[in-house]
Amino acid sequence: MAYTDDAVLSKLSALNETHESIATTAQWIMFHRRHASQTVHLWLTKLKDLPSSKRLNMIYLANEVTQQSKARHKEDFPNAFSPFIADATAVAYRGAPTDVQAKLRRVVDVWKERSIFDKETLQDLENRLAEIDRSRPGGVVGGFGGHGFSASHGPPIPPELVPLVVPQQGVTKNLQPMKNALNAANADYDKLSDPSTTSAPLPVQAARLSGVLKTLANAEGAVTQCIRARKDLIKELEKILATNRDALAADEQQMMELSGRRTEVEQKRQAVETAILGGLSGSGEEQAPLSGRTSVSPVPEPAPPQVEALTPPHVQDHNDDFYGGNNNHNGQPQAVPFHGGAPAPAGTNPTPAFQSAVENLEVLSTLASQSQYQQVPLGPNKKRKIDTSDDFPDLGGDDGIDADVKEMLRKDSQGQQGTGF
Repeated sequence: MAYTDDAVLSKLSALNETHESIATTAQWIMFHRRHASQTVHLWLTKLKDLPSSKRLNMIYLANEVTQQSKARHKEDFPNAFSPFIADATAVAYRGAPTDVQAKLRRVVDVWKERSIFDKETLQDLENRLAEIDRSRPGGVVGGFGGHGFSASHGPPIPPELVPLVVPQQGVTKNLQPMKNALNAANADYDKLSDPSTTSAPLPVQAARLSGVLKTLANAEGAVTQCIRARKDLIKELEKILATNRDALAADEQQMMELSGRRTEVEQKRQAVETAILGGLSGSGEEQAPLSGRTSVSPVPEPAPPQVEALTPPHVQDHNDDFYGGNNNHNGQPQAVPFHGGAPAPAGTNPTPAFQSAVENLEVLSTLASQSQYQQVPLGPNKKRKIDTSDDFPDLGGDDGIDADVKEMLRKDSQGQQGTGF
């Protein structure tokens, strides 16, 4: 079938949602790629005339044609669709059911992943869809840069970047019209070099030249609008850049101060540690009063107390005290020394056994002084011999001693003999 406008419209009218129908129509359109620009204009016109339920098939057809052309490294249809794809997708997206809108979103995501169109075209497309979403009740609020992302797709706009939103939107808005005007101006200008145009009559050539001048003026105006928008964006960017440069200088100054303080504190800490180590190494030296405390000399331990020996004194130690030994000093009895130890301290009482012996001795002395001794006449050269084998001298008779006292003396004498005296 030869290429005509009616043939194209007939193919588009017969299009359905099956993959076979879409693929067959796409192959016929790509076969006539020399008429890519005219085909795209007819496609856009037909899409706007179709009901909402059939517009998705037209988007599927554009997707098939552009992807197949990209795969074959043919840029005719991607370049022809690029100026109109955002408008056409927005028309299909507006008023469509939720499931159809989800399918359109999926197609747009595929174009982004495979870079079917340039970034500016895709950005314009995303802005249009986001605007439609915001216009719906309970619609998704635009995210960073006016993109139609919900809160789950990214963080909100930082307050510092809010002034960039409007200039960036202005650049995006003017970018696509500028590209369309440039494509039309370049196309008209290229036709001037066509031999068929130069052989035309002069009035026809004058009309064509006037048309080229008009398209060039339109392109010039579109470029001027885009330049103005970019200058506004750059002005806001420079403000943010200047603010961040000042903040950077302040941060660097603060960093230098913190570094100096850290070095100072580190030196002080080393000095304190050196003082602590010096105080610990010196013996008997007082530590530096870092905490306001002074060293205290240890209290000497008291001498161990003197303990009295538990062994009783031997009888031999005070034997002479009973029988006229010379242990009496000035007629006063002395304390018996401890066995194997130092003598008892002055002012201490004698042991009970020693006290009993002293009392017995005093009784004997009293009795002896009161007794009447028998006088034995002795010559001038003779003396009476007294037998000293007994403990006490025989004073004759009963000596005037009471029986109880005599019995006590006898028992005491027997006890001394039993101990080995």
